[in-house]
Amino acid sequence: MAPQTQSQRLPPPSQPSGKGEVGELKMQLRQLAGSRAPGVEDLKRELYKKVISYMTVGIDVSSLFSEMVMCSATSDIVLKKMCYLYVGNYARVHPDLALLTINFLLKDCQDDDPMIRGLALRSLCSLSVKNLVEYLVGPLRAGLQDSNSYVRTVAAIGVLKLYHISPTTCTESDFPVALKALLLHDPDAQVVANCLSSLQEILTLEGNSSEEASKEKELLLSKPVIYALLNRIREFSEWAQCLILDLVVKYIPSESSEIFDIMNLLEDRLQHANSAVVLATINLFLHLTISMADVHQQVYERIKAPLLTLVSSGSPEQSYAVLSHLHLLVTRAPILFSSDYKHFYCRYSDPSYVKKLKLEMLTAVANESNTYDIVTELSEYAANVDVAIARESVRAVGQIALQQYDVNAIVDRLLQFLEMEKDYITAETLVLVKDLLRKYPQWSHDCIAVVGNVSSSNVPEPKAKAALVWMLGEYSQDMLDAPYVLESLIDSWDEEDSAEVRLHLLTAVTKCFFKRPPETQKALGAALAAGLADAHQPSYMFIDKEHRGPFEFSEDMGSLATTTGSAANALPSQRVEATDNDLLLSASEKEESRGHATNGSLSYNAPDYNGSSTAFVSRSTYPTTVRPGSEIAVPNAAPPVSIQQASSGIDDLLGLGPVMTEPQIPALKLSPKTTLDPATFQRKWGQLPVALTQEYSLTAQGTAALTSPQILLRHMQVHSIQCIASGGQAPNFKFFFFAQNSDAPSGAGLFLVECLVNTSSSKAHVKVKADETSLSQDFAELFQSALEKFGSS
Repeated sequence: MAPQTQSQRLPPPSQPSGKGEVGELKMQLRQLAGSRAPGVEDLKRELYKKVISYMTVGIDVSSLFSEMVMCSATSDIVLKKMCYLYVGNYARVHPDLALLTINFLLKDCQDDDPMIRGLALRSLCSLSVKNLVEYLVGPLRAGLQDSNSYVRTVAAIGVLKLYHISPTTCTESDFPVALKALLLHDPDAQVVANCLSSLQEILTLEGNSSEEASKEKELLLSKPVIYALLNRIREFSEWAQCLILDLVVKYIPSESSEIFDIMNLLEDRLQHANSAVVLATINLFLHLTISMADVHQQVYERIKAPLLTLVSSGSPEQSYAVLSHLHLLVTRAPILFSSDYKHFYCRYSDPSYVKKLKLEMLTAVANESNTYDIVTELSEYAANVDVAIARESVRAVGQIALQQYDVNAIVDRLLQFLEMEKDYITAETLVLVKDLLRKYPQWSHDCIAVVGNVSSSNVPEPKAKAALVWMLGEYSQDMLDAPYVLESLIDSWDEEDSAEVRLHLLTAVTKCFFKRPPETQKALGAALAAGLADAHQPSYMFIDKEHRGPFEFSEDMGSLATTTGSAANALPSQRVEATDNDLLLSASEKEESRGHATNGSLSYNAPDYNGSSTAFVSRSTYPTTVRPGSEIAVPNAAPPVSIQQASSGIDDLLGLGPVMTEPQIPALKLSPKTTLDPATFQRKWGQLPVALTQEYSLTAQGTAALTSPQILLRHMQVHSIQCIASGGQAPNFKFFFFAQNSDAPSGAGLFLVECLVNTSSSKAHVKVKADETSLSQDFAELFQSALEKFGSS
């Protein structure tokens, strides 16, 4: 049998086959609109359900709008809800049809059933049609005064919807004033919460363009409002409690006793079942006591138990968020959490991001009393199937060891990791053993005995191989096979891709040569030759013939040699072209160096910082060859010339340290006796554009010294920067400074500054305006210099 064609396929039973079925629905709804026969309500429900299902799947049934409205004349709450849903959906798309709903919605707003009144008012406010705003004012005003709390709750949110449709109508009808009255006096907690939410959003949006609204918003943070909300906080829902706590965070108590009253009032919120309420309360406690260092320890003790409870209960996402906050607290008070370290043990079901954070926490809380237990637990994680967690656990053990806690036991644990025969564990352990030996060289005997059994072929990772090579060179006198292991690594030089390993190999074989010369002489020569011939060597190694002189390696004798033969007899190497900006020598100096080399001597020249060159070794002549078994004779070299002048250039060139340069003194000088009256300052501040805006950091001493504005004022006056106005209290201060160019005539060359200082972040936000914009940067440098010196004297 042939399959049906597309035209023969039947539509799904849940969708109408065409306009005919929608027309049939329309006819049935119209027949039921005025009928009062028994069972009519049930038939209406079935038809309404079918219409809503069509609307849900995206079928346009807007042609049934008038019939749906006619059938809404019923007391059945289910039919009302479905009708309101239909009307709200199509009123936004077809604003012209929304006018048909006004009459029955206004009628329902006066229904005896408060549920219908509330639903009708919510649907009326959800129409979002600007032409119908005039019909919203009356029902909203009646709803705010309704005897039923549900209707008032809906009306409070309806005011916000009205503001989004027409802000002018909302404010002119004094709805914000009505909301504030309900906020303070309504007995229902949900009404108060909705009023607070609507008021905050309206005043925030209105405050951008109205100064009066900004003042009204500040009144929300007044003591009567805050205390009224806090005294009733137990009546509110979890969402409303978080809303109130976020509002209280912005409140500034007038004295410390008020802070303690608020904290005592909210202490039971720390035991709330909802994690959002607990975290909002903790946030409030920390914010209120941010400048009260003497009570920090008590606050941490109080919030510790709720935070630890949230870590062990709830979703992994919640645990991660709480752990992140705990990590910050641990850095401030590690001793406080040292006895609760078991809360940070990893569970099998924890995701990797939570485990990683818990490992950081275990490392942070480790001390003398709990080190053994923590390291034992971390050692178990090293066998974790998750490679990343296993690596992190090994690093955590090493981090604890570097904190000087029970080093003996930790070293034994690390050495046991090497016996696990897992490449990634071995790699992490070798890096940590190297770091430990640098800090605790007294443990070298125990460590080297185990490290010597590790084969370099089983260490594929560059950092681990570099660590192994470092230990082979550093402790070659204790490792019998060190010269031969290094020699095998040098033989495979071309197969090694890591520059780090190659550099460590050159260093290690040199160290080994000084400790065991006969066994390492050949390996050292081979390493130097391979390094010079390496096409991928770092740019800071001297690779062209002008710099290294006539150097060659004699394969037949297995020794280092310098020769006076032609350059063609030396090993081929990569040349540095002139376009490399003459890395070390100028053209004339290269010629001179080449001339010295031709005469059988070796000369090293290097430029100082400003480009001039200075000879460090002048015409130092070496023997022509060095044979096996013979001592290397070095003749007395001429004393270095101007070595102190050139050392800074070489240090900077090789990255050995900062170059000491003379500090640049700005050309700008400020007048020490500048005067300016407030009116002139205000006028010029309004006229001048902002020249630059910058953020500076205060020193720790400066932050500690800034206890009042007057201290900074006196300091800046010493630097010829005067203050015309200041204010604020810790941690926020605000200053207005001015200064004048000493070379400018009277009344000109002024610099005006607005400086906002936050001692919590140790930051100063500076805005500069100037008569001479070209000098703004110079003045900013003087201002920054003065700030950096604050507190140092």
